[in-house]
Amino acid sequence: MRANDAICGLVLILLAAVMIALAASLPEFPGQKYGPALFPRILASGLIMCGGLLIWRGLATRAPGSAWVAWAPWTSDRWRLGSFALMLAMLLLYIVVSETVGFIPLGVFFLLGLFLWFRVRPLSAVIVAVIATLTIHWFFATLLRVPLPRGWLNTIL
Repeated sequence: MRANDAICGLVLILLAAVMIALAASLPEFPGQKYGPALFPRILASGLIMCGGLLIWRGLATRAPGSAWVAWAPWTSDRWRLGSFALMLAMLLLYIVVSETVGFIPLGVFFLLGLFLWFRVRPLSAVIVAVIATLTIHWFFATLLRVPLPRGWLNTIL
């Protein structure tokens, strides 16, 4: 689907407004002039400016009588629609079962599944899925200290 830039800009401004409203609920630090709400507000202000530019550009370039929203050509291809649906299904599955199963098993399963779906050779798919998952886990869990779900591997990790 292809939407006019004016619609995208309006959505961006609405999301930035929600960001500002949510940032207002962050606690203030006593004795400081700024707190944790400052950065989200600055970021949201920039997004509002970008949204305004998108609206201006979308209205300026829109041909009279043209559609505000049009379907992209790829939406008529069943395989591409299936790929899109597969990605959404895997994301939803990760949200639902990641705490139980864990990042590493799901990462290998998802990457392997996607590689096979996109017709990567099976041996290459297995090797790359395992190495990529372990590298991503090492980067986020060790270097960045992001707590990734351990799931089934809780006793090992």
